[in-house]
Amino acid sequence: MSRKYFGTDGIRGEVGRLPITPDFVMRLGYAAGTTLVAREKMPPGEHPAVLIGKDTRISGYMLEAALEAGFAAAGVDVCLVGPMPTPAVAYLTRALRLQAGVVISASHNPFHDNGIKFFSAQGTKLPDAMEAEIEAHIDEPMACKDSAHLGKARRIDDAAGRYIEFCKSTFPAELDLRGMRIALDCAHGATYHIAPKVFHELGAEVVSVGVAPNGININDEVGATAPESLRRAVIGAGADIGIALDGDGDRLVMADADGTLFDGDQLLYVIARQRARLGAVAGVAGTLMSNLGFEHALQRLAIPFARAKVGDRYVLELMQEKGWQLGGENSGHIICLDKHSTGDGIVSALQVLASLRSGNETLGQSCADMTMYPQKLVNVRFAKAFDWSRSDSIKAAVGKAERELGSKGRVLLRPSGTEPLLRVMVEGNDAQAVEHHAEAIAQVVRNAVSA
Repeated sequence: MSRKYFGTDGIRGEVGRLPITPDFVMRLGYAAGTTLVAREKMPPGEHPAVLIGKDTRISGYMLEAALEAGFAAAGVDVCLVGPMPTPAVAYLTRALRLQAGVVISASHNPFHDNGIKFFSAQGTKLPDAMEAEIEAHIDEPMACKDSAHLGKARRIDDAAGRYIEFCKSTFPAELDLRGMRIALDCAHGATYHIAPKVFHELGAEVVSVGVAPNGININDEVGATAPESLRRAVIGAGADIGIALDGDGDRLVMADADGTLFDGDQLLYVIARQRARLGAVAGVAGTLMSNLGFEHALQRLAIPFARAKVGDRYVLELMQEKGWQLGGENSGHIICLDKHSTGDGIVSALQVLASLRSGNETLGQSCADMTMYPQKLVNVRFAKAFDWSRSDSIKAAVGKAERELGSKGRVLLRPSGTEPLLRVMVEGNDAQAVEHHAEAIAQVVRNAVSA
């Protein structure tokens, strides 16, 4: 389905440029509100209600006000929670029995970007049909309900406490984190006032970094997308383990005591391995980017594995289709459907920690029987519409790499769903060959883009 505004993870862009402008976001709020009013058959005198959360970007204040105005004009009530992780918005929307949730965040992007993403009443990403309906209303003239039927706004003051207790409830009651020192990097993002309390209240000694947001330092050389910060924090604090979250709290990277980093594939394997011991895993969903070593390790445990398109919404769709509880991406999005309706960095970290505590192992020991294939990812940016699939030179470069790699490697080209990028990924058992082919294909792509 062709989308004008929505990408794979909502609407995202640079602040001040369409579509991330206050007038557009107000119209978006109105369009979403109009869609909700039409779909929800509320009792007389009642309005549909949405929950709005945001990360710590300075533009969140402006966009929150614009969304609130649009929803109110459409006759929708608004519940405001301020800075709150994306998965917290999903949880609170469901727990408070609201009709939708909205997050103002650009996730792992720098502060000058921002975005809007929606959750359904069930705490899941909106179905394509509803996003299409919202899009159809955005470009229509904006109206306003009469004064008697405008929406109202209120602030939920105990939202953080509610979510902290929810996260703790996903950790086994018979376990705790006493005696463990955790280095925690919150990326100066939405988990800064949440994650330290969760791990501390479960018994851990927590050494926190990235917990001083100022509106412009989110994801700036900290967090899951800058894991060297976590490595330094672990070694500097003499921590037993490290946990890094991204700006909106749905992505996770972890580190062992020696600073060795573990990505989403490895962490998902730790969870799946422990559940297999308990006979509680039917299968695991990954993506086209999931490492071959991850797939082979699961095969050795007789755990079924399947790949979805890149994007946590597609992983979730595959999980639901197969009736599986576990899935995720190597980027650190991990979904445990028996714990939450969406990917959650804090909850995922707790599942990893529970696995380690149950087996009395370190991360390295838990992943010892999993050999990761070298991967090389090169992003090629383009400024104009570009269809790489029509380029004969790119097809030839990919074909050459595939022939030389044979059955011991693979090549994947895919466009980003949130940025004007073509991602070139090469994977194989020979690191030097992987590096060579990735750079060679990327250069051909650059030449085709500039032609």
